[in-house]
Amino acid sequence: MTTLPERTQSAPYAGLTPECILDALQSVGFLGDGRMLALNSYENRVYQIWLEDEAPVVAKFYRPGRWSDAQIVEEHAFTQELDALEIPVVAPLRRDGRTLFHHAGFRFAVYPRRGGRAPELDQPGVLEWIGRFIGRIHRAGAHAPFVHRPVLDIERLGREPRDWLLASDFVPPDLRAAWTAICDQALDGVRAAFARADGFASIRLHGDCHPGNVLWTDAGPHFVDFDDCATGPAVQDLWMLLSGDGESVSRQLGALLSGYTAFQPFDRRELHLIEALRTLRLIHYSAWIARRWSDPAFPAAFPWFDSPRYWQDRVLELREQVGALAEPAPIVSLPG
Repeated sequence: MTTLPERTQSAPYAGLTPECILDALQSVGFLGDGRMLALNSYENRVYQIWLEDEAPVVAKFYRPGRWSDAQIVEEHAFTQELDALEIPVVAPLRRDGRTLFHHAGFRFAVYPRRGGRAPELDQPGVLEWIGRFIGRIHRAGAHAPFVHRPVLDIERLGREPRDWLLASDFVPPDLRAAWTAICDQALDGVRAAFARADGFASIRLHGDCHPGNVLWTDAGPHFVDFDDCATGPAVQDLWMLLSGDGESVSRQLGALLSGYTAFQPFDRRELHLIEALRTLRLIHYSAWIARRWSDPAFPAAFPWFDSPRYWQDRVLELREQVGALAEPAPIVSLPG
């Protein structure tokens, strides 16, 4: 089964009732005891489900229409490949040789429940530990390409979201010219940064490696939510773990790379991409919320989005990024 009934953008999860969720899990052999907890997820719908005779599991129902079966299966295969290498990722559970299931028009997967806390990213030892495992993820990711997953590039993350927002009515008329001008200027800076980094290798990535997707326990980090795994530059999985001023960023990046390069070489040219990738994420983020605005979960979670103040802040934010894009790449002493 490769195609599913499409749901309207206005109510993509209208049919995902508690009964539907429990029936879906039961259809693949997970018998719930009736208890469930909705977890903090907007793009997909994710629930912790208590089972009658097994440990609780986490069920993820994919947003209808976003990914194809082939793209989801490829995501699952990547996490299972990493899991087989004893890299601490949370991979989906198999039933009858499958990890992607279908029920009532929804695609879903079931995961073991894994707890953890936010990593203390101000600690060099924590960053080095995380860096070691990202290096191992990328070592595996460089062995073979994705076939179906997207590529992280300027077109997909920058120009297309920019054009979509301008074709919609989300940008207020009195801010439209200012936002368009600064967005275009920022994209010019992004193109220049990619030109300076020309020749970097594109590999399989986690793709959304921010602190919320790295859970920490006494045994170290583990990585969750590969929903945005993609092909792109290695630094994509590093820059979202950085914060603070230039000196702080250089220090944090040095700690990450100290662990990373024990397993995978790092191309110094990719340092030019840090602010470029941040800029693309900012543009893409606004379009992501706008595209989902008819989903009731989004106005509830982002009530400030559909307001002039939001777009005023975005103009200022992109101005800051134009300045950041003009700055030299971070100075980092790479091991070896």
